[in-house]
Amino acid sequence: MDAVQFTASAAPWRRYIALGDSFTEGLSDPDPARPGEFRGWADRLAEHLAAVSPGEVEYANLAIRGRLLRQVVDEQVQVALDAQPDLVSLVAGGNDLMRPGADPDELAAGLEAAVVRFRDAGADVLLATSVDTRNTPILRRVRGKIAVFNANIWSIANRTGAAVLDQWGAGWVQDFRLWDTDRIHMTDEGHRRMALAAATALGLPAEDDGWRTPLPPAPPRALRAAVAEEAAWVRGFVAPWVARRLRGRSSGDGRAPKRPVPLALPRP
Repeated sequence: MDAVQFTASAAPWRRYIALGDSFTEGLSDPDPARPGEFRGWADRLAEHLAAVSPGEVEYANLAIRGRLLRQVVDEQVQVALDAQPDLVSLVAGGNDLMRPGADPDELAAGLEAAVVRFRDAGADVLLATSVDTRNTPILRRVRGKIAVFNANIWSIANRTGAAVLDQWGAGWVQDFRLWDTDRIHMTDEGHRRMALAAATALGLPAEDDGWRTPLPPAPPRALRAAVAEEAAWVRGFVAPWVARRLRGRSSGDGRAPKRPVPLALPRP
């Protein structure tokens, strides 16, 4: 089958809906306008769309932390389709890949089925590869599965004409200073850069071309400090995550989407 290059079919987009898990919900990027809530790359991308669009842009964010790919498909895809978007971002599967027995090819098949539904409905789709975990203890063990899933994402994009936000190939994303202490969610600067990377993937002009530029070199960490940080990470984040898995619980249990219906964004 010939590859289908991404070409925006509905730009300038007027209704953008974001689907996914904690990455798209925006964890670790506090929203100053809404105490206790998060902003994140998808919100920032939506604001960028509003800034460059000649007309009104509506935006909804259905993402909920902890969601597995099947939950995203079952809970969010039809809701988004009913809202008749012309642009969706669909980023999920990372939570699955951290679990034993996850099959990246099976996950990719479920993702592609959802992408096809959106493309058949006339919406442009933005996908994203997962970040390379080579520098993260424990998570580097699933690096092979992540690589297979990412290869599938590029193939899905080639078959469907979706755009791809390439996190795996982004060198700047490997800087630990762009990540929160849990090493899973990005800081506000990380989300800011990711939104500009997403805008670029969609063919939009970025108001800051420096998002690719690495941060200045960090001073070396003392061995004792590094060991203490590793131990604190295991105690504070790895152990609670394992405990939730053993209880069959999720960090998103009982939570609702932060922006469940498309609402007009104020123009800058």
